[in-house]
Amino acid sequence: MTSTKKALVVRGGWDGHQPIETTDSVIPFLTAQGFEVQTHDGPSIYADRETMASLDLIVQVVTMTTIEPDEVAGLVSAVESGCGFAGWHGGIADSYRASAEYLQLVGGQFAHHAAKPPAERTGEQSDNYVRHRVSIRPDRREHPIVAGLDDFQLDTEQYWVLSDAYNDVLATTEIVHRDFDAWHRPFTVPVVWTREWGRGRVFVCTAGHRLEVLDDPSVRTIVERGLLWASR
Repeated sequence: MTSTKKALVVRGGWDGHQPIETTDSVIPFLTAQGFEVQTHDGPSIYADRETMASLDLIVQVVTMTTIEPDEVAGLVSAVESGCGFAGWHGGIADSYRASAEYLQLVGGQFAHHAAKPPAERTGEQSDNYVRHRVSIRPDRREHPIVAGLDDFQLDTEQYWVLSDAYNDVLATTEIVHRDFDAWHRPFTVPVVWTREWGRGRVFVCTAGHRLEVLDDPSVRTIVERGLLWASR
């Protein structure tokens, strides 16, 4: 297939989210869909106006780091001009906690993930892996990102995200209350959402902690469809 679109994969931050391994796993899909793909370590490329103006899609997997004012301005400008912005887990929902402009663009920020009972914790990442259901919203089941998918179970981090009502939420999860939790009742948070910003589109999937989660058939389908939906 002849490449007709350009995608930028930006990756970095905390290695525990496997930014290289997970993004490497989606690059062949993008190439097969006709994208010319370039990769960059960290968000400094966002300040390059010429590069940003040439893009149809930005895929970001950068966790728990910082972004400079000219970089976030370049990212926001590109999306407002029609470039898509997409990612999964902390690579998009926990990237630059100190940037209000970034948080407004994405529409959600990681706050917490429930952990196993204290007696079962070992100090490993798996302390925060809990079995939970991802539920497709009944009123959004015809959306192209989730069409034909059933609710599914994951055993991984369950993101508690702070979000706003401007998001078009496609899938949710219920965070339960247990005797040792500080919160007092169960509640629902978004897992998959989209957001339109200027002429651009934003796609977020909070599942995808590591490659094995991204490889879950439902998660992989949602992410791949989300990348295509977001693209210019």
